[in-house]
Amino acid sequence: MRNFHITTVWGIPIRVNVSLLIFLPVLAWIIGSGAQISVYAGIVSSLSGVPLDLTVLTAGQTPWIIGSAAAVGLFASVALHELGHAWAAMRYGLKVESITLWILGGLASLEAMPKEWNRELVIALAGPAVSILTGLACYAALFALPASAQVTLFVVGWLAVTNLFLAVFNMLPAFPMDGGRVLRALLARKRPYATATRIAARIGTAFAVVFAVVGVLYFSPMLLLLALFVYGAASSESRTVALAALLEGLTVDDVASPLDATIEADATVEDLVDRMFADRRTEFAVTRGGDVVGVVTVGDFRELSKAEREADTVADLMDTDLPRFASETAAFDALVELDTARATAAFVDGPEGTRVVSREDFASAMEMQRLVGSGEPF
Repeated sequence: MRNFHITTVWGIPIRVNVSLLIFLPVLAWIIGSGAQISVYAGIVSSLSGVPLDLTVLTAGQTPWIIGSAAAVGLFASVALHELGHAWAAMRYGLKVESITLWILGGLASLEAMPKEWNRELVIALAGPAVSILTGLACYAALFALPASAQVTLFVVGWLAVTNLFLAVFNMLPAFPMDGGRVLRALLARKRPYATATRIAARIGTAFAVVFAVVGVLYFSPMLLLLALFVYGAASSESRTVALAALLEGLTVDDVASPLDATIEADATVEDLVDRMFADRRTEFAVTRGGDVVGVVTVGDFRELSKAEREADTVADLMDTDLPRFASETAAFDALVELDTARATAAFVDGPEGTRVVSREDFASAMEMQRLVGSGEPF
């Protein structure tokens, strides 16, 4: 879904997802409803020592003003929460690509999460710590406001309570929420990072099931959305970390196809089919005059008729618009870029010339690493 850039802090783009823009009026209506105001008016009165007048808070358009101010204040608080994560990450020299506010809160996108357990622990705790500080600041502000500022007292008190709740809720060990990342960091003290991630992801999946059940029983769409997010994100990160562990220590040159896995550009498609059967490969680098100029895969000719296979050449089918890597590029980084580009293969430039690395090469490399259990090039 589309994101809109709203500002930049410390060089970090702050974006708002369209889902939040759609949800904000709904949230304003929920907060400004009579039930919410009645409940929180009592809580804020207890916190501030100033009795709030419900007739003032519910008169005319006041509930809409309260709801809108509280909703915007909530997501400003979420932005501060994410900036807490970002500040801690930047202290360790990690690049923060963006912060996105969306329907379920916020996401600080780091270029990479540190594998040192103590660094991840600090980064994960920084967000809830900022939420606690924000809540305490709002609580302190209650005593500086005059009793006549009923609407402002309500909104500031509501933000004080909500920020503290945000901090506590985020500390649930539902990976990849903050509490889940704290759990992984603690598990990684005495376990391999991939193992710690797998355990934390399983616990996160269990929480996702609980969120889904509670969401169904109490008809809470937000909990159902949170359940889907936690389940999907936990599964995705677990797979990503497992892939990174399998490719650790390898460069893209270690993974790339051998130099003899090539076919000439002027060969017919029928010749290509014969080579694929003979060599048991589903993709080849295409060469012209000894230089690699493209890649051809089984999917490129699968729907061609026999006559077309005999008439067309490999050059007619090959893909030339592919990512290009230096031979010393880390294998996992290359795989991530390959996924980002949605490409099936890439060129690898090395001292011996240009080679090709494909998804099949990565799969073979990871299977070999899994079997031999080594991070050394095979």
